[in-house]
Amino acid sequence: MSELVEPAYGDRTLGDVLPAVAAALGTPIGDPTGVTLPEAPGYVVFLVDGLGAELLRRHAHAAPFLASLLEEGETATAGVPSTTATSLTSLGTALPPGSHGLVGFTSRVPGTDQLLNALLWDADVDPVAWQPHPTAFARIASAGATVTTVNKREFRGSGLTVASQRGVDYVGADRVGERIAAVLAASATGPSLTYMYDADLDWTGHRFGVASTPWLQQLGMVDAEAEQLRDALPAQTRLLVVADHGMVDSPPESRIDIDDHAELRDGLALVGGEARFRHLYVQRGAVDDVAASWRETLGERAEVLTRDEAIARGWFGAVEPAVRPRLGDVVVAATGDTAVLSSSSFPYEATLVGLHGSLTPAEMLIPLLVC
Repeated sequence: MSELVEPAYGDRTLGDVLPAVAAALGTPIGDPTGVTLPEAPGYVVFLVDGLGAELLRRHAHAAPFLASLLEEGETATAGVPSTTATSLTSLGTALPPGSHGLVGFTSRVPGTDQLLNALLWDADVDPVAWQPHPTAFARIASAGATVTTVNKREFRGSGLTVASQRGVDYVGADRVGERIAAVLAASATGPSLTYMYDADLDWTGHRFGVASTPWLQQLGMVDAEAEQLRDALPAQTRLLVVADHGMVDSPPESRIDIDDHAELRDGLALVGGEARFRHLYVQRGAVDDVAASWRETLGERAEVLTRDEAIARGWFGAVEPAVRPRLGDVVVAATGDTAVLSSSSFPYEATLVGLHGSLTPAEMLIPLLVC
């Protein structure tokens, strides 16, 4: 479908950001990619959850500092699905989802009927076993840089943090002023890489939508945070502002509840993923029937692919054998503002206004802002 944006693995995705930073610091960890950054003794990577490039362009008046840095072409893509757990792990490991293995908000634990919620990490799964590769953060530290993560205290030691950021110093900081102070201290000696994360814009978009007054006000607060951070940093230290995905609002009339369509339940063993990108785990021998039924019912409202078709399209990058069964036998990528819900399995999703996970430009295109 023409409106879908294919991920640019190995060129300009989140997985290409830290190798580019490492090269700019003089502590390279891999081959060059399509992301080229100016040399500097220190980099601060500020990831704003939910700040899609299209949203920033559309609402430039609410974020004048960040919008002034966004020129045509200064974008990259998220991976697939365009969701936080997948994207943060792509950033932190410099690997595509098919290699690092966090393939969605929820995905099947192979050999079970259990889903792993990668944000809450509610399954009895060792995050190091689930994501066994050394992180790019740790590799940059081994190459000689001082590497620090600055994030909320509650995220210290979480499954997602261990999977995506392990191997470097972690500083807990819950408020904006505290985070900026921690970044300044961590980046005082070069070469240094300091990572800072802010989740509030994403939360606001989910709760109120990206066309809402609360979201615009929160965008303004993020803009002020970024400008304050830039002003506080030494001139020779570069600030790189990125995002993990964008977001779309899905109105009630664009929502489809699997539980209201018997034909969509036929052949299913387990439903995973999220409303904009579903992983469907099917009963033995039912892949083709499930894919055909979903295509017929959803039509142009989603791209429905079998696992093999999605892998062949390059949606997940190189897929390792251990990761393959975590992917749905059938995957469903919503188009437009469609949401595919299951009121019985995921009741919380029905309360959200803004959603993400699919391959539309609003979700996939992310800013790469250097100052």
